[in-house]
Amino acid sequence: MEHRRLSGRLVVATHNPGKLNEMRTLLAPYGVEAVSAGEFGLPEPEETGDTFAANARIKAQAAAQAAQLPAFADDSGLCVDVLGGQPGIYSARWGGPEKDFEMAMENVQALLITVDALTAEKRKARFVAALCLAWPDGHVEEFEGSVTGTLIWPPRGTKGFGYDPMFVPEGYTRTFAEMSAEEKHSMPPLGLGLSHRARAFRLLAQACLDE
Repeated sequence: MEHRRLSGRLVVATHNPGKLNEMRTLLAPYGVEAVSAGEFGLPEPEETGDTFAANARIKAQAAAQAAQLPAFADDSGLCVDVLGGQPGIYSARWGGPEKDFEMAMENVQALLITVDALTAEKRKARFVAALCLAWPDGHVEEFEGSVTGTLIWPPRGTKGFGYDPMFVPEGYTRTFAEMSAEEKHSMPPLGLGLSHRARAFRLLAQACLDE
C-alpha cells in the first residue's frame, strides 16, 4: 500500500501538554500546523485497546472524525522487564485519576523492591511509542518505536514528563528528564533523535512527510 503524504493542518489528539509540546517539536521542521484536541474542545475517547497501537488508532480516528481534519495520536508507556511488561498500556493510570507521575514512579519503585530488583541488571525497561495518523475518510498510517534503558532511584531531572526522571537510556548516564527536548526529540544534526517517540516519528516522516 502506498503511503499518504501529509501537509497543512493537523489535529494532535492529546490533552497532555507534555506530549503536545513533544509532537510540536517533531512536526515543526515540516511546516505542519499542529492544533491540539483540547484547543478544538474534543472529548477524550475511552482507550479500550489492548496494545499501544490500538489505543493510538482509537484516539486518532476519533479526532479525525470530530474535527474533519487529519489527526495524529500517540500511545506510549513504560514496559519493565522484571514486572512482566507493566505498567505498559496502563502507564498513565498508575498515577491515579490525576495522572500524578510522582506517584506512578513511586508505585513502580515499590514493585521493583518487592521483586528484589535492586541492581541495574534487574531494572531494565523500555519506552514504547505507537503513532497513528488518521484521515476523516478512514485511511490510517501506523508506526512504532522503542528505546531501552535502566530505571534509577531516586528520580533525577525536571525537563521531561511522565516516567522520564527515572529512565536512563542505554549508552547514557543522564535520565530523559535531564536531557533537553532537542536532544531527545529533534532529528540529527540538531539532536539525537533518541526518544521512543522520535524513533517512531522518524519512520512516519520518511513515509508521510516531505523531507
